[in-house]
Amino acid sequence: VVTRDDVEESLKAVFQFVKDKEQLLQDLRSQIEETKKIIAEKQRERDYWLEYKNVGSKIHAEKISSLEKDIAEVKYELERTEEYYREALKVVREENQKLFDRHMKLLSEKALKNAVGYLDKHCRREIEENEWLKEEVKIYRKAHSDLEASVQLLEEENTSLVAKLIDIKLQHLRV
Repeated sequence: VVTRDDVEESLKAVFQFVKDKEQLLQDLRSQIEETKKIIAEKQRERDYWLEYKNVGSKIHAEKISSLEKDIAEVKYELERTEEYYREALKVVREENQKLFDRHMKLLSEKALKNAVGYLDKHCRREIEENEWLKEEVKIYRKAHSDLEASVQLLEEENTSLVAKLIDIKLQHLRV
């Protein structure tokens, strides 16, 4: 015997089952919609990267090669500029050294003149005579070296003449 309560309970169970199935169906539909959105988003991303691969990457590759050429040119110009400044610095240093040497020579000459100015007449005369003697010594040394060279040439000439004379005497003795 089935009672009214049993029927109501059975109907409630069926109604609850249908309600659960409808909720499950609604959840599945929402999941499908979310999945479709994700697929559409991934499809747009895929299309973007395909377009980049076909068009954008070539543009960027050209930009990269252009920038690499610019970098190479800048490096070359930097090396040339560096070499130019290195040479300029060398020239300036040499010029500064020459100026410094000339300045030091002038200062030493000036200091010598000042020092001589403070000496008495007798000391000045000795210094002047010393300078004159130094010049005379240079002249005599040059003359001495010239005379030595001429003496050596004469000795060599005399030696060769004596050798010829001896050879001639030997020939006369043989005859």
